[in-house]
Amino acid sequence: MNLEQLFTQYKEQSISGRYLTLDHIKPLLDKLNTDNQVQTIGKSVLGEPIYSYQIGTGKIRVYLWSQMHGNESTTTKALFDFINLLNDDTDLSKKLLETFTFYSIPILNSDGARLYTRANANEIDLNRDSQDLTQPESNVLRQVFETFKPHYCFNLHDQRTIFGAGTTGKPATVSFLAPSYNEEREVNDNRLKAINVIAGINEELQKYIPGQVGRFDDSFNINCIGDTFQFLGVPTILFEAGHFPDDYEREITRKFIFFSLILSFKLISENDLVDNRFGEYLNISQNNVVFYDFMYKNVKINYDGIEIITNFVAQYKEELIENKIHFNAYIVEVGELEKYFGHYEYDAKGQEYSDDFSNFPKVGQKANFYLNKNVKFVNGLIKS
Repeated sequence: MNLEQLFTQYKEQSISGRYLTLDHIKPLLDKLNTDNQVQTIGKSVLGEPIYSYQIGTGKIRVYLWSQMHGNESTTTKALFDFINLLNDDTDLSKKLLETFTFYSIPILNSDGARLYTRANANEIDLNRDSQDLTQPESNVLRQVFETFKPHYCFNLHDQRTIFGAGTTGKPATVSFLAPSYNEEREVNDNRLKAINVIAGINEELQKYIPGQVGRFDDSFNINCIGDTFQFLGVPTILFEAGHFPDDYEREITRKFIFFSLILSFKLISENDLVDNRFGEYLNISQNNVVFYDFMYKNVKINYDGIEIITNFVAQYKEELIENKIHFNAYIVEVGELEKYFGHYEYDAKGQEYSDDFSNFPKVGQKANFYLNKNVKFVNGLIKS
């Protein structure tokens, strides 16, 4: 199976970038809705429809949802790439559709998607509402779970650029978790199924992104949807689409999520889950907060008349302006910053810092500055 070729063939060209709303996916759903495969299954806080898409006739029922957090769109793109594959008349698609019934919610948090926020319109994190079920979106997700009765759940998310795979200096481009089902974080048969799938995915992804796969923290929180569904006895896998170098639009990461979906169903369909791969799962590097978007090293700073050599870092804020995401870099910390990395690193080698306001990088200000008054940085990068 040539995963690269499959991605090139089935990538949905009409959607890209980080800002993805119902306006972007509605034409795709209309195109797919040839025989009532698309349904409106609820409404958001602000009255936006919540759509589902179902395909396949197989006995193994798989439930997938994306953009529970509105500003996490990478997995939605990959989900449509995978749906394109399912709708082609190939041996692979036929086998998948005969083996599985797929039920997907491409955008659960449609208000958050439009506002480009993590939370919904009531400022509630839907991934902390799985017990109280105070929000309409949470209730839709739970009602489908109870009526569809899935054998597997796929909880599709993005994670921030701050995460690295262990402490290796490599970003966690894709991370996974088989959520815990109890406080003791024990492994029962259902959790082991999720663990084995993740171990199989990781084995293959290492060929493409060696050292860039992470394992998310498995502390138990019954308010999180993955923990709840695992607690209720359904193997659940958390996908986290992370950073690939220079890929802030997450178009490369999208490819590895697509790979991971195909690999998941290949493993499950071949019943290649009989072994206990818990040890392999634990060997996947733990997600760690070790990255900033920008790191500037060995910068000379005149602080109250005293010259010191230090480091400082900046981080992008993703700001929605006129329906477009702008990546604006702001200084977030000054200091030694040992054991941290930058996706972009610059060694100033003692060059002196200055900006239009002071000679000291202040936390919270935009990353526009000079080194030795002749090297100009705008929005974090050297202005050529």
